[in-house]
Amino acid sequence: MPDPGLGAGAGSTLTRWTHPSVLLVATDMNDLGRLMPFAFEQAAETGARVILLHVLGSAAAMSTDGAGIPYYDSGGAVEGAVRVMEPWCEAARRRKIACYALVREGNAPRQIAEAVEELNADRILLGTRSRSKLSKLLLGSVAEQVLRSVNIPVFTVGPEAHLAAEDEGRERVVLYATTLKETSRPSAALACHLASERGATLLLLHVLPPIDEMERSGLPTGLDSAAMHELRHLAAETGAGCCTAVEPLVVHGNPSIEVLAQSSERRASLIVLGATQRSAVENLTRDRTIYRVLAHARCPVLTLREAQTSVGQADAERLATYG
Repeated sequence: MPDPGLGAGAGSTLTRWTHPSVLLVATDMNDLGRLMPFAFEQAAETGARVILLHVLGSAAAMSTDGAGIPYYDSGGAVEGAVRVMEPWCEAARRRKIACYALVREGNAPRQIAEAVEELNADRILLGTRSRSKLSKLLLGSVAEQVLRSVNIPVFTVGPEAHLAAEDEGRERVVLYATTLKETSRPSAALACHLASERGATLLLLHVLPPIDEMERSGLPTGLDSAAMHELRHLAAETGAGCCTAVEPLVVHGNPSIEVLAQSSERRASLIVLGATQRSAVENLTRDRTIYRVLAHARCPVLTLREAQTSVGQADAERLATYG
């Protein structure tokens, strides 16, 4: 049956999202050791071709001559980048995975977005980093702009993320954190199909404000909340579109803390977030919810940029904590 919220072409869209033909690994070359195990795993599962993309800034192409005079050496910078990436391509080919390295020059987010279109990429893999010792919550400007500019799933590997260890006796879990907005349906469908393919339970999580705040406003909390009723409906709607167990869960508290706590407690192998334009552009810099999840999750985080919601959903805006 058609998946909720995807509309016409739902089958082909989900197939592209869940079985990518082209994986674009956007790398600063310092994160290859972190990204490539995931690229190898996904390519082996889906038969995807892997393209390593590094974007050179103008400073990276500067060199000096024998007299110490700086000059722009584009060719040398490109060759140097290819030398770093090529061993990873060779490692992929030994695994029977098609792979090649690509170097471009210019603005990194723009070049990555253009490469997505030109190469028909179905998924982006990228890493997060910390800019300073004082703050471990920052994605880095390149990753931030990519997250809010492309319309395909972005698979983000944070500093603490690692491949899930195989454990025959352990329940597999994919955690989907939702705002319960209408635009969450496409990412919910994606999360459900990814969980189904992994033989995992899909944990639908919505975080409400602290109980005392809601009680002061006279709002029902926990299992009696309006959010829980809507989450049960979403679980039934989503579960009908794929064959996997779907578990709804409402908790109270800080969104990023609760998402990280639940993913750690349930040992989730993947967190899925649906990012609306509002949450991607405004909330990333305002309340850092997505920043904190991406920076501190012990598993990868897959985000899907979705259409902006209408402004007229007052109750949803009041209860939603991600966007």
